[in-house]
Amino acid sequence: MKTTDVINRLAQLRVIPVIVLENAADALPLAEALLAGGLPCAEITFRTAAALEAIRVMAQVPGLLVGAGTVLKPEQAEAAADAGAQFIVTPGFNPRVVGYCVDHGIPITPGASNPTDISLALDHGLEVVKFFPAEAMGGLKTLKAIAAPFGAVRYIPTGGIEPSNLRDYLAFPKVVACGGSWIVKPEYLKARDWAVVTALAREAVAFAHAPK
Repeated sequence: MKTTDVINRLAQLRVIPVIVLENAADALPLAEALLAGGLPCAEITFRTAAALEAIRVMAQVPGLLVGAGTVLKPEQAEAAADAGAQFIVTPGFNPRVVGYCVDHGIPITPGASNPTDISLALDHGLEVVKFFPAEAMGGLKTLKAIAAPFGAVRYIPTGGIEPSNLRDYLAFPKVVACGGSWIVKPEYLKARDWAVVTALAREAVAFAHAPK
């Protein structure tokens, strides 16, 4: 999938569930729960040993857009793409990871929290970055201030995003979508409570697409 196709799809979805999956056996029922909630997207973070296999399983689910998050090394980006990840997300701007993805045509949204990061992204031909950690960096007020000099750049705020501030972020025209972990919390996964995941996904979709 081309970068523009991935970004367009994320812009349609508006919400990206950011997931720490401890058990790859939960990948398929989790995918089904998200699909049932009308949110066919998952960013599986490279924070556990199960991440790669989970990506491999979920990438086989028709209609599900699967990304790899917390990618810190080019080797992880390569492994994730080989497993079927359709986009890569990094917590910060790592030139080696970004360079690898750009050179190999792998869609990537690198972490950016300041004008230097954004300038580096532009140097690599990227116009969509992950604003992270959004709330800890000052939230929407900071994002608007940082975004002002960079007319063409768009953002995926992540970190501290929840229903209470989601609509505010999405109302900013330069925001493509928001990443959030409230839809698939560790306790839901531990309990294998797929019904609550479906309910929260459905709620997030309705909230994100409600008329302003």
